Amino acid sequence: MEWLRRWESWLTIASAVTAVLVVANMVLFEGNRALQMEVGRRAQYIQQTMQLENLHRDIVRAAAEIAVRNNDEELKAALARHGITFAAPPAAPTPPAGGNPGARR
Repeated sequence: MEWLRRWESWLTIASAVTAVLVVANMVLFEGNRALQMEVGRRAQYIQQTMQLENLHRDIVRAAAEIAVRNNDEELKAALARHGITFAAPPAAPTPPAGGNPGARR
């Protein structure tokens, strides 16, 4: 009968350890799920930001082109206030003085 009591004691200890491990697993699972949801939200935010970055770049480029084309000092100043700098495109080459360069003599 002594071996039966010893067996029951070991079985009770094993059951208690198993219950503790099950509870720990549940807590870790919930924590992991919450972290996965946070990572998913951040990934979605980064993806949307990258899409808007391209749109933002196009808008700024168009505003800079308009500022240069129309020589709009107010728009140039507004862009400069936001740290946006740009160089004006080179002027079109002017034909050389002295007649038609393609004519033969």
